[in-house]
Amino acid sequence: MEKELLSLLLPSGLVELFELEKVETLPDGYHLYLFQKNIPPNDLEGHKLESKGFFESITIRDFPLRGRACFLHLRRRKWLNHDTGQIVFHEWDEVAKGTRMTKEFATFLKDIGRQLPG
Repeated sequence: MEKELLSLLLPSGLVELFELEKVETLPDGYHLYLFQKNIPPNDLEGHKLESKGFFESITIRDFPLRGRACFLHLRRRKWLNHDTGQIVFHEWDEVAKGTRMTKEFATFLKDIGRQLPG
């Protein structure tokens, strides 16, 4: 049930890769803290991978919840590929270029701006 609810609130694909760690209600809005599950990228199946923790957390803005700002704090996982010696990770490109917002939210704001007079 929790996964279904989160899939309604979070950007598409996030629930499959991330788990909700905690939620904080602060004066500036809701802060959802998520960490990436230990599921290596599909294209590296068969490679010897070792989890090497997380990249530094990033914060992005998403659609408001109940009239309050919503901030997603994401900790993305990284793995060492023992076959190549390189650090590998999931490509997650849901942040709009040049912003700290999800693509869906940035597109929504852009469309609203076009519809406003003047």
